[in-house]
Amino acid sequence: MNNKIKVYLDNCCFNRPYDDQSSLSVRLETEATLHIQEIIKSNNITLGWSYILDFENNANPFEDRRSEIKKWKK
Repeated sequence: MNNKIKVYLDNCCFNRPYDDQSSLSVRLETEATLHIQEIIKSNNITLGWSYILDFENNANPFEDRRSEIKKWKK
């Protein structure tokens, strides 16, 4: 049985690192998101995914961002 915590990051979280980082709140949100993503990569928590993330990400006009975010689905 898998007792790991599962988190769901919405599309805004995945796109936050691409935002203008001059605002303290944006910078802190980016750091928090990247920290959570590192915990996911280390396999200490699992990432939940949904068809809405696919839908929103497919609408992203930036192909490079779209492809990087899509990698998280795996």
